[in-house]
Amino acid sequence: MKTSVYIECKINKLPKGYVFTYIDFISEVTKREAIIKHLNRMVASGKIEKLSKGKYYKPQNTVFGNLLPEQNQIVKDLLEKNGKLLGYITGYSYYNSMGFTTQVSNVIQIARNETRPSLQRGRFKVAFIKQRNTIAKQNVPLLRLLDTIRFIKDIPDATINNSCIRLQKLLTELTKEEQEQLKKLALKYPPSTRALLGALFQQIDSNQNTEILQKSLNPITTYKLSVSKTILPTAKNWNIK
Repeated sequence: MKTSVYIECKINKLPKGYVFTYIDFISEVTKREAIIKHLNRMVASGKIEKLSKGKYYKPQNTVFGNLLPEQNQIVKDLLEKNGKLLGYITGYSYYNSMGFTTQVSNVIQIARNETRPSLQRGRFKVAFIKQRNTIAKQNVPLLRLLDTIRFIKDIPDATINNSCIRLQKLLTELTKEEQEQLKKLALKYPPSTRALLGALFQQIDSNQNTEILQKSLNPITTYKLSVSKTILPTAKNWNIK
């Protein structure tokens, strides 16, 4: 089968929005230059779109133009390798999807154990956040929640008070087991994150056992957050000003 025919047949079978590179065709077509050349011809003809250098995608056409791939597709090579989870999307995307803000960012934030310099993928800037906990699929939702507490001041177009209200709601939706796991994961986060988590837990349940968080903090350290005493009266118990 000709290189061009093979490539187009394989792309036709891909779902719309799927991101791929020339490497996806190497197993069957050994001529790297021929693959890249034909992919670029397909870009020129409008059959596929180029995301960034060496990365292409099959566009989804709408009356408003071609849709960009989902963020998981855009950075999938940075999230997983050979079946091993390397990182997860967090930050701005999570704030928007979970109702902290309506603002949509062109920055994709990825948490990983080993970070790297930021890079560009099409119109998106990809930035990295250091995650000190082991990253596993089952704890990613909890890690995203802790990331939000850690960077609560950086949530765009949102107030600290409204973010605290939203966080309390999300914490109440966790099971007891998830709440206990969240406290353990928080031990590898900055003290300010642990303090705010403790205050939020005490606010939603005065009988909540927060000893593990309290013992991890310096009793004379204070944390400036400017949260309303009405919204989070337990803040004073955690030296949050």
